Amino acid sequence: MPIPKNFEKPVRITAKERAYAQIQRWIIEGTLQPGEKLLEAELSESLGVSRTPIREALQLLEMRGLVATYPGRETRVTMIGKEDIFRMYSTLAALHALAAEVAAEVILPEQIECLKNLNLEFEQAIGSGQPYLAMEVDERFHNYIVELSDNPYTASFSDSLQVHIRRYKYVFLQQPIALTQVSAEEHLQVIDAFQNRNAAQAHEAMKRNLIRPMRELESLL
Repeated sequence: MPIPKNFEKPVRITAKERAYAQIQRWIIEGTLQPGEKLLEAELSESLGVSRTPIREALQLLEMRGLVATYPGRETRVTMIGKEDIFRMYSTLAALHALAAEVAAEVILPEQIECLKNLNLEFEQAIGSGQPYLAMEVDERFHNYIVELSDNPYTASFSDSLQVHIRRYKYVFLQQPIALTQVSAEEHLQVIDAFQNRNAAQAHEAMKRNLIRPMRELESLL
């Protein structure tokens, strides 16, 4: 199980949190492949922590569905299936479209400016060839809108789905810039709907922003 040596280590967090964040990133990026066996000793050495935080991190990742522990205490990265793309993306699209519809009626000018800035960061990450950063900023854009909708159930279900969708989204954001640039343009359509206080327009724009990459991923995988 080859583990990179030159990764950035998060600071000011616990050993368990650091292990969780880094292992999750390796799974999303494909450094740790679906079905790959995870060895506590090797992860412990690579991350420079004891086995206890590694074990605790793997337990959290199992709760999230990113790894699975089998009889004999063998832990492997969970598999991903093409059939899951539609199930997850269509559900997330419905949740985020509803959030955008609600947010359109309450959003403030300074909050719209915040979304514009996030979209600019997203474009810059795409343009500089940083798909993981682009994924993180894209999530911040969407999560901010979910937060504005002030629905804890939407936020909870969205967070659960995004953990798994990241593995697909990372593949999508590695595609040629012409494809991924469309996502930034769709963000602007959502922002435009907010500026017009048009809830129906916001709903449809957000839905398109999630359904389109779903369709493109289905053809890529």
